[in-house]
Amino acid sequence: MAQRSSDVVGSGNQGSARRIEVDPERIVKWVNGFVQRHGVLRSSAGEATWSSAHRSVALTAADGATAVLEPFAAGGHTGSGGAVEPQWSGRTSGPSGLGELDGLAAWASPPVDIALILVRRGGYGVGLAQGAELISHKVGTRYVQSRTAAGGWSQHRFARRRDNQADALVVSVVEHARRVVLASPTSALVVGGDKTLVRDVLADPRLARLARLPRRELFDLPDPKLVVLKQALRRGRAVRIMFCEPHVSLAAP
Repeated sequence: MAQRSSDVVGSGNQGSARRIEVDPERIVKWVNGFVQRHGVLRSSAGEATWSSAHRSVALTAADGATAVLEPFAAGGHTGSGGAVEPQWSGRTSGPSGLGELDGLAAWASPPVDIALILVRRGGYGVGLAQGAELISHKVGTRYVQSRTAAGGWSQHRFARRRDNQADALVVSVVEHARRVVLASPTSALVVGGDKTLVRDVLADPRLARLARLPRRELFDLPDPKLVVLKQALRRGRAVRIMFCEPHVSLAAP
């Protein structure tokens, strides 16, 4: 996956906005392309500040276009700062080539050892990745009854059955996570699927180590299958970008 985007509504003086996901290996090329399309970056003189203390970085180009970059975890681990504007060494015009963006590649680098837990009613996927490669996984199906329109005693009976099936699914995912993931060191977690089921899985004390890791949430994923698990890994590692086009005023006739 090179890039994934979705449109959002612009406001005020900003033009159209898009949420983009870019592979971390391509982020330097993307920023250089941003500069080529929209002009040099506005910044004050100073030293470059691609710092792991900041979880996101805001870029503003000469034509007013903006891009807020958010990696999985800055520098491969978490930070507590907000978005900052990088400062380009010895100049006010911003970067002109790959050399001045060397720090960006390291800053945007995601954690290496990533655990993945996807669970929805009817299916699950658990995986362990090293870099961009999924090295171990388990995917499967497990039936959980959907809600029924029946009332009275039947409704309570169906609800109990559904709860029991969901509980059994959570237990199964926890066991697979212990076998596939906990046997190896992990430094980050990607989760997706049903929020309630994911919460219940991570509430198990045996997965406390995973629950404390830096986390990416992807609750818009379809039913977990191997291809979806690989998609979750790609999206989990990606640099998230909120890109806003400059506002263009139409000239009066």
